[in-house]
Formats: sequence, structure tokens, C-alpha cells
Amino acid sequence: MSEKTGLIADDIHITLGGREVVKGVSLTVAGGSMCALVGPNGCGKSTLLSALSGVRKPDSGTVRINGRDIHTITHRDLARERSLVTQTNRTDTPFTVAEVVEMGRFPWLRTPQAARSPQVIADAIDECDLGEILDRPFSQLSGGQQARVSLGRALAQQAPVMMLDEPTAALDIHHQEAVLYILRRQRDQGTAVLIVVHDLSLAAAYADEVAVMKDGHLRAHGPTHDVMTADLLSTTYDHPVETMPHPDTGQLLIIPRRT
Repeated sequence: MSEKTGLIADDIHITLGGREVVKGVSLTVAGGSMCALVGPNGCGKSTLLSALSGVRKPDSGTVRINGRDIHTITHRDLARERSLVTQTNRTDTPFTVAEVVEMGRFPWLRTPQAARSPQVIADAIDECDLGEILDRPFSQLSGGQQARVSLGRALAQQAPVMMLDEPTAALDIHHQEAVLYILRRQRDQGTAVLIVVHDLSLAAAYADEVAVMKDGHLRAHGPTHDVMTADLLSTTYDHPVETMPHPDTGQLLIIPRRT
């Protein structure tokens, strides 16, 4: 891919509490592609994402977004290059839903793009089905509602790279599918989308590529159907897994073997 499109991470190492939790990970996510980062609990996914997004500086290695080293640019410039949706939200925020979504436009204040902000915000509210809760305090929402509001803020940001950590974890089936459908549309518009997800069937259904982590290492990264094999997933999760095509749609299904 072009050096100026998407995310390129090279040889990322991160040590926490004297233990190396990310071990030499290199990862590329091109514009117009959705990559699912999967792996067992504690394997380093969220820690890696914090480095890829610029929240945490790795002990070594480089991260470039749209050709720019994320540790050499201002916070506002970084916010124009990538949006980030984390697993947790502050519960003491005094802002309403509408105000949280509007925050996504902050990086574009006093730029030519600011003129489009009202329409961009309205579109994000509509896409995330937030119209009926706009005046409610963010802190009083359920976890699933907060997740949708956070996605709305990220959509309003209109960054060419989106990073999301477990955005479907608190959602019901309807809203899980809606969120992944929204992200797929972003991908179709040229956005590079990196999503950390536990639901392997969701990853198989929506992601173009899958990156599989275990014990801080990146075990595999490539096209979804090439990477998500029964053997690789079984050894990654230390549990027997079966993969099979759906009888009607042909979509890849990931099923844990139960006895």
C-alpha cells in the first residue's frame, strides 16, 4: 500500500510491570480494508491498540498513520488522522449524548471542514440510531448505548483511520450487526478500520483481514479465510475449534467444539 494511506506499525515492543506484553509486532492496515485483531484474553491486543493509536508510546518500534510518525505530530493533527473507540468510558462525564457526538468535530475547528460539521454530526447521529436519546446525560446510559454514542463521536471525527477496542461487547445482536455494517461502509469509503473483537464469527463475517495474537506475538495476519483455520484457532485459544461454511450463505462459521 502507499506509505500515505492507512496504518503501518513496525516491530512494536511494550513492557508493563517488568513483563513484555507485546513482542515485536508488525502490522499493516491499508485504506479501504477492515482488519480484526483477535486472540485470547491477556494476549496483548488492547495494549497493542493503545500503542497503534498513540495513547501509549512503545518501548521500541514505530507507528505511522497516513505516512506520519504518530509521535512527532500534535494531538490535534493525530485526531485528524485517526479516531479511537475504547472499551471503557468515563462515567462521571456531565455531557449529553449530542455534546459527546459533537466532540468528534473538535479537531476540525477553524478549518475549511468546519462548515460541514452540522451535517456530519447529524449523519453520525442517524447512523448510530441516537435520535431518541440526544438530550440524555451520557453518564446515565447503558453500556450498549454508550458504545453507540462513542461510535457516533468517532464517525463525526471523519478520520481516515478508525481504531475500535471491543465496540460490540455490550451490544445486543441487532446493534452488533448494525455497528459492523457501519464500519464496513466506512471501509468501502476508503477508511482503514482496525477492530479488536472477541466474537470470531463476527470477525469472519465482516473483516477483510484477521490478525491473530497470542502471548504478545502476532501469530498470523492475512485474508480472513486464509488465517481463520481450525488448526490455528484451536492452538491459539487452547480449545478445539471447528470452522465451516454456512449452508445457505457460505459465510465462515467459527464454532467451539463442546463435549
